[in-house]
Amino acid sequence: MVANTLAAVSPEEQFKLEGFFVARRLFSTAEVKTIRGAFMAAAEGGPVPGLSEVLRGAAASDPLTRYPRMMKPHRHADLPLGPLTRRCMLDKRLERLLRRFAGKEVWAVNSMFYFKPPGARGQELHQDNFYLRAKPGTCLAAWIAMDDCDAENGAMQVVPGSQSMETVCPEQADSGRSFTTHWVRPPSHLQPVLMEMQAGDVLFFNGQLIHGSGPNTSRDRFRRALIFHYIPAGSIELAKYYDAIDFSGRPVSDIHTASGGGPCGDEFEAQGPH
Repeated sequence: MVANTLAAVSPEEQFKLEGFFVARRLFSTAEVKTIRGAFMAAAEGGPVPGLSEVLRGAAASDPLTRYPRMMKPHRHADLPLGPLTRRCMLDKRLERLLRRFAGKEVWAVNSMFYFKPPGARGQELHQDNFYLRAKPGTCLAAWIAMDDCDAENGAMQVVPGSQSMETVCPEQADSGRSFTTHWVRPPSHLQPVLMEMQAGDVLFFNGQLIHGSGPNTSRDRFRRALIFHYIPAGSIELAKYYDAIDFSGRPVSDIHTASGGGPCGDEFEAQGPH
């Protein structure tokens, strides 16, 4: 099933009703090309120490061994992609929509880049605030498509309506389909829908929303994405793995460290070829 946004309601109303909103072509073709090029250049020599989250003991045949996700690139001022990522994370176009969805100012707390090359596993259904532990309330995400996304190359899936759920303790994922260990089972009355997107589209979603993706079964198509997480201004707790800055770039220091949480999804230990 492919998701269609609600045409008759405002972005805020759709975000409240379904837990997500897609801003079509928010980033231009030229901007996408620049961002994508910076990350591909950084990955040209393989995983980057201190930036790439290398799969622990993964088989050499696993495409994610060559192209693991990059974590917190906005912190790497020493690399060309660092300042570029930070500018994107604090982009006014994102801020305007995030403020509408949160109903107030937001703070930026995380950045990631997923390469998802041909043949790569996906990331099973999960909830982001299980990892960020933002309180009160939850986090928000802005997922920027760097390639056209569909079922073949492992487009995102969301479970509309699941944003109203509490944070769920995950079950074990299928290591043949997911490179991370967690899976959140959707309630029986809610079904995942596929988010077909074009490069430059941005998927905004609530931190409680169940979402994930399947494997990239294409022969030669990446499904790259630049992902940011935010929390509402005034949040009082956040997992220790994250830190906050406001949209002027100033650090936010008066946030308590929440118990638990961590990077967005724990990777499987190698189980042999995938």
